[in-house]
Amino acid sequence: MSHKTITFGIPCYNSAEYMDHCISSIVEGSGFADDVHVVVVDDGSTKDNTLSKAQEWERKHPSIVEVVHQENGGHGRAVMTAIEHAKGSYFKVVDSDDWVDKDALLALLEQLRSFVAFEVKVDLVITNYVFEHMEDGKKRTVDYGFAIPKNKVIDWSQIGHFNMTQYMMMHALCYRTEVLRTCGLELPEHTFYVDNIYAYVPLPHCKTLYYLDEDLYRYFIGREDQSVNLEVQISRIDQQLEVTRIMIRAYHLYDDVPQKKLRQYMIGHLTLMMSVCSVISKMSSAPDARENLDEFWHDLKRYDMRMYNRARHGIVGTFTNFRGPVGERVTIGIYHAAQWFMKFN
Repeated sequence: MSHKTITFGIPCYNSAEYMDHCISSIVEGSGFADDVHVVVVDDGSTKDNTLSKAQEWERKHPSIVEVVHQENGGHGRAVMTAIEHAKGSYFKVVDSDDWVDKDALLALLEQLRSFVAFEVKVDLVITNYVFEHMEDGKKRTVDYGFAIPKNKVIDWSQIGHFNMTQYMMMHALCYRTEVLRTCGLELPEHTFYVDNIYAYVPLPHCKTLYYLDEDLYRYFIGREDQSVNLEVQISRIDQQLEVTRIMIRAYHLYDDVPQKKLRQYMIGHLTLMMSVCSVISKMSSAPDARENLDEFWHDLKRYDMRMYNRARHGIVGTFTNFRGPVGERVTIGIYHAAQWFMKFN
């Protein structure tokens, strides 16, 4: 078997309706490249033929596709399983209802092959992602222009300012596999929104990074049961809080992250997560939602006062935590305006 440049991990759960598009975009999009490894993790699917579809891909392309079946453990467990089975020098997650762009994929492979061939150790490669909205056919690209120098191996001291639309979500990230295996990454089972942990915890362990300005990842928006659907988010606010608590406790940012610009980026990402929790909690009709939110902020205050002050009393924290009925309506109104403008769900 040839050396594998990259492993793509594809978590699948009752994904038969759309998984072929995802897998084919990698296998066929790469030109059936023998240095590409695809790990399809069937996370205990029960309602369809997800497993048999995955196994058919494995039978047709045994040197590229590997299928792993496991009892249901949720998205996070499936991602961790894919990392455990990865043979590639680099690793990228592609959810089964999403896909990758062919031209961008070929550009990524060319760059990664160069790093491997010349033994250039780049811990994190960043690419753009595109929101693909089913209901109106519109698209919105998240890129990192002005925030990260293009086509250059850099460290965190060379990054610029990230605006509110530019936080590096899972869809943008391609890690060196060894980083993921040694950084202490743990994703809780049976929990949604763990991609935020995946995009946060490994960062201080990435000493070098590279921004490839290609629109690689295509992020499908439109299924009613999708985790980013607003009604689903409201019903799962407890999981949003759990994920954000894990992010909080991952680091005392002002003590554990010496790189100033990386620390600024990470506190901004954490602030955004705290603020989303605040807004979604205020939309919830659960009787204990406000009480849980207050306790949530107190947890951060007890854990690290500097992190709390930055998250709670900055512009974003202030505008998403207005008090009283009128304040809550203003907060929710601001969120809906941002949702309409940025089309993030």
